[in-house]
Amino acid sequence: MPRSGAEARRRLQQAALELYRERGFDRTTTAEIAARAGLNERTFFRHFPDKREVLFDGESDLRAALTRAVAEAPDGLQPLDLLLHAFRKVEHILEDNRPFAEPRLQVIAATPALRERDLAKAASIAEAVARALRLRGVPDRPAGLAAHVGWAAFHQAAQAWIDDPSQSLDTHLLRAFDDLRALCLAARPVAPPPPHGGAPVR
Repeated sequence: MPRSGAEARRRLQQAALELYRERGFDRTTTAEIAARAGLNERTFFRHFPDKREVLFDGESDLRAALTRAVAEAPDGLQPLDLLLHAFRKVEHILEDNRPFAEPRLQVIAATPALRERDLAKAASIAEAVARALRLRGVPDRPAGLAAHVGWAAFHQAAQAWIDDPSQSLDTHLLRAFDDLRALCLAARPVAPPPPHGGAPVR
């Protein structure tokens, strides 16, 4: 039997991941996950509220680390640069968990119920980051936009890193933010509509 709660959680997570890959999420029960881990179902529910949450165990740690990194970032950074600084601070969380993260993403991509939970978790993290930006003095609307766009860039970088491990997560992250800045620079302001339906003023 596991000698610690952390070991039990790890075994339950690994067992769930194996079964989801073998049978599919919908055809796997919590009792089967517990049995694969050498535990009972009651132990499963001491650690996880349902069979979806077993794949999202690190979300609260990542959210806390991100908001702390935003709060501790150097003064004078623009919102996107501040976010890039924060994301680089938490890269190690994904890097340390890569053996689990790669198959986890594959299972999530193949399972609608898990994709729904993943989107909800992503929205929760983005909102927490937006609040942290507001505490740094970023106005309300830009803070929300920067947090959601920045999280999308981080997520894209993580997926690119899974697909192409020959380059570091940091390399993929820097490239994603370079692409984001290039898009911002390439965007042209939308001209306001001309008064009274006349021709635009140039």
